[in-house]
Amino acid sequence: MEALLYLGCTVPIRNLNYEVSARLTAKALGITFRDLEEFGCCGFPLKSLNVEDTLVTAARNLALAEREDLDICALCNACAGTLNEVAHQVRTRPEIREKINQRLRPIGLHVEGKVKVRNFMRLLWEEIGVEGIRKAVTRPLEGVMLAPHYGCHYLKPSELNVGFDSPETPRTLSEMISATGAEVVNYPSLLDCCGGGLLGMSEEVANAMAAHKLADVSKTGAHALVLVCPFCNVMYEGQQKKIAKATGLDLKTPVVYYPQVLGLALGMTSEQLGFKLNRIKPTSLLKMVEG
Repeated sequence: MEALLYLGCTVPIRNLNYEVSARLTAKALGITFRDLEEFGCCGFPLKSLNVEDTLVTAARNLALAEREDLDICALCNACAGTLNEVAHQVRTRPEIREKINQRLRPIGLHVEGKVKVRNFMRLLWEEIGVEGIRKAVTRPLEGVMLAPHYGCHYLKPSELNVGFDSPETPRTLSEMISATGAEVVNYPSLLDCCGGGLLGMSEEVANAMAAHKLADVSKTGAHALVLVCPFCNVMYEGQQKKIAKATGLDLKTPVVYYPQVLGLALGMTSEQLGFKLNRIKPTSLLKMVEG
């Protein structure tokens, strides 16, 4: 299958290991990503300031995708949720669609809401599936213990994710980790927020939220915390040293992206998958896999 890869704002600046590993694993599984240089911000940062500007900003990207007649795969869950929500409004509310198109007309664009938007994990789940991944694995990650983190935007807005997973009892990430041969580690704060939404208002509160989960994961003995969201990475990896210093906790929890884990199971090297860019090196994990 073919889809437009939507990188958003955070991934190209702070999470190149996510992009590199997602591109490689998608290609290995028969998914072709196309790039569109005209893509811009999804509009999420504007939501609390100006709803109409958010709609138009997101709809511009949807209109570009409609012009290419391709669906969108977003690496960032917040981007996927925002674009998906706006696409739904464009499809179901003619008055909003008309207002948006009035704003888009001067730049030669028009949107109808025809494009399907999925985050990277949903694309894998629906197009490849757990069994498809299991069959593609050439180097099972036996003995590797991994703790999943879903994040707030993974399944939201929930009404637009019907048939994919449950926001209350999610299982897709855990099952996709299991498909690589690794053991999934559960822990009490599995569904807790990373605190990233508060980082711009209170770093202290945001860090306290992240500290709770990092402490939980540390107690499990997991080799790494597995993410699918670039901003959750900012909290759990980017802020981890600050959190350890502020709390006195002995935190050295490696944080990896799911496609990095998947790539290892598909026989790719840690160098190919961008592990050099991980701030906290998952040394024990890579020793188990690569020797």
